[in-house]
Amino acid sequence: MIKQGLELKQTQKLSPLQLQTIKLIEVPVQELRQRVKTMLEENPVLDDDHPMDSASGGDDDQPKDISIDEIDTDAEDPTPSYNLWVNNHGKDPIPEYNTFSVKESFSQTLEEQLGFRNLSSRRYDIGRFIIGSLDDAGYLRRDVASLVDDIAFRTGIETDEEEVVDILKIIQTFDPAGIGARDLRECLLLQLDRMAPEPDVLNAKTILGGYFDDFANKHFTRIMNRAGLSEEEMKSAVARIIRLNPSPGGQIEDSYKEQAQQIIPDFVLDLEDGQLKLTMPRFNIPELKIKKKYSDLLADSKGSTDPSRREAAAFVKQKIDSAKWFVEALKQRFNTLETTMNAIIDYQRDYFIDGDESNLKPMVLKDIAEITGYDISTISRVVNSKYIETHFGIYPLKYFFSEGLENAEGDEVSTRELKKYITELVEAEDKRRPLTDDQLVEKMSEKGYKVARRTVAKYRDQLGIPKARLRKEL
Repeated sequence: MIKQGLELKQTQKLSPLQLQTIKLIEVPVQELRQRVKTMLEENPVLDDDHPMDSASGGDDDQPKDISIDEIDTDAEDPTPSYNLWVNNHGKDPIPEYNTFSVKESFSQTLEEQLGFRNLSSRRYDIGRFIIGSLDDAGYLRRDVASLVDDIAFRTGIETDEEEVVDILKIIQTFDPAGIGARDLRECLLLQLDRMAPEPDVLNAKTILGGYFDDFANKHFTRIMNRAGLSEEEMKSAVARIIRLNPSPGGQIEDSYKEQAQQIIPDFVLDLEDGQLKLTMPRFNIPELKIKKKYSDLLADSKGSTDPSRREAAAFVKQKIDSAKWFVEALKQRFNTLETTMNAIIDYQRDYFIDGDESNLKPMVLKDIAEITGYDISTISRVVNSKYIETHFGIYPLKYFFSEGLENAEGDEVSTRELKKYITELVEAEDKRRPLTDDQLVEKMSEKGYKVARRTVAKYRDQLGIPKARLRKEL
């Protein structure tokens, strides 16, 4: 039996201005510049050119552009409001750049060396396929059997594992040394094979060839006993190994490689006479002007019954509304970022005075949300991908947020302070007898930090510090 009924629901829809503001808040300043440029390029009714004045030779009779705020778009409009916002594009416009991948240049360098070998057309094509299968570090991570199948499927060349390995060995003779290795052990051995057979090189090959797992786990005493090496011979061999390149693919010059993105601070914080002064070195929001012909078209179309004129007026109104929403969103973005950053500075004032990490208080997104009155999601968007330039360096805003733990006096200290002390302890330790996690806990307890062993292990991992056994040196 089919039943019909009415159901009343309350839903919340974001306005175009709110959506625009949310998108602009989360982008850094360099991307924001591109957004404004895109708006000026895609909106035909806008003009950001500054008109010449009479003193510089301008003509007073020339039609002048109209300020966007002077346009009245609330007059009679033949088009329903829900048809005035075009939203048929993706989530965010992404600037397109002419970039070239490292892989292309990397492959070309190896293919050039392949061409110098006296290979048949068939073996050359197999070699090219193998080169194309190397990763950016220069390793062949693929299983040889699956490579044989792919060569047959994609190139139509029937081959076998023996032939593929034979050609791979040719590629492994190319520069830089270590290219085409299937794992780290093979990569290091390929580099040692090209060196003169000096004692430290021969001992290094013995260690990697017969005791690689022990070497990776730094069981040096076990290796010395089994390989019959003295401590001095072991030290010399280890010194030779650690100078080898574990990522030979990154050694190739790549003139096409995209340059690292330049960091442009969204905020600048100066210390003047003991006072903190925040500025936002943003570009000025342009005073967008409406081209005279479009403002005249909009004015003349009021009350018109001509369908073509009404359609043109609706188009102009849509574009003007779009520009108004964009400018207002820029203003709201500026106010939101400024309010949030001032709240962070007030919260961490002692730290921003001298940059001493011990003065960095525990702070989470909720703390700043409560101060500013913004949602946590808004604070998260502000913090994301933003940087501040201070008198002691440039930092991402995320740097200033951390959890907290109590010390022996019951005061809350930042986890960043704890991590800094762990780093200092590890840097000062005797590398022949590195501190275990339990010993780190004892040292921190002596300093007044109440930290569990699992917490120390977690922070050590986050800092990229290996376990004590892996930090051991001869």
